[in-house]
Amino acid sequence: MNLSRFDPHTLRVFLLAAQHSSLTKAAQEAHLTLSAASKRISELEKQLNCTLFIRQARGVALTPAGQALVEHAQQVISTINRMAADMGDYAAGLRGQVRMWANTSAVIQFLPGDLARFSSQNPAIRLSLEEKLSHEIISALIQEKIDIGIFADNIPSGQVQKSLYRFDQLVLLVPSSHALRGSSPVYFKDVLHEGFVGLPDGSALLVRMQEAALAAEKSLRLRVQVSSFDAICRMIEAGLGIGLLPRASVRPEILGTGLHAVDLLDSWAERTLWIGVRNEHSLTPDALRLYAFLKRARHASQNNEAVPLP
Repeated sequence: MNLSRFDPHTLRVFLLAAQHSSLTKAAQEAHLTLSAASKRISELEKQLNCTLFIRQARGVALTPAGQALVEHAQQVISTINRMAADMGDYAAGLRGQVRMWANTSAVIQFLPGDLARFSSQNPAIRLSLEEKLSHEIISALIQEKIDIGIFADNIPSGQVQKSLYRFDQLVLLVPSSHALRGSSPVYFKDVLHEGFVGLPDGSALLVRMQEAALAAEKSLRLRVQVSSFDAICRMIEAGLGIGLLPRASVRPEILGTGLHAVDLLDSWAERTLWIGVRNEHSLTPDALRLYAFLKRARHASQNNEAVPLP
């Protein structure tokens, strides 16, 4: 098989045909004639020595081989697109990329402002940020898949160099019709008879809730598990349970209307968010610059100051 004869344009035509179940629509989107698109697919099948589509009266259907090729073709096109974007950054004068993962609390509450300030002072540095669970972030740091991670304090992180990033305060969220609306602060153990809306298994926030329930010798009754803070708010607002979230992560427009926040008396309700790296000395200059910036961001935000450049 001569791999050098594969070209991205043919793979795009193949993916379009698979998406629409139609060579005609694929040709239109690829700005080709129908005969040219058909020829590309035929040549691809010849190169692979297998049939990718079953031709039907009203279009085409993928064969098992075609279905298998879809994933590979998507990966190839995605890689080419990333390559083009990276090279475009170099052509535009951007120096390099800093890879960063952070948990949802950091992404929602603190990083938008911090990264906006950093980027305004460092326009030549490209930032790649992904939202992940804390345990995934720590694992990626240890394996050196990323440069910088921000994670919760209740997940073991022994092989990671870390510094304080921010504190956040957990509150109990209840729907507007709930008996605890307007309540004075409560202990978590005193509301464990309620049904809860929580994050997926393994998330730092759910682990914290489970540990607190275990310490109180009670069970945590999870009614619904969803994957985002916003979804938790919507489920609670709809009356499907109560839940815990960082206060600053809840949209202000729904507090006091659809949702009400009740303070917790438990000391663990104040959380620490850590910023960590595998080895500070192995960071690229750009990653080290961002790491130093974010370590100082807490003090600057408290004093309404600009973060000084390292």
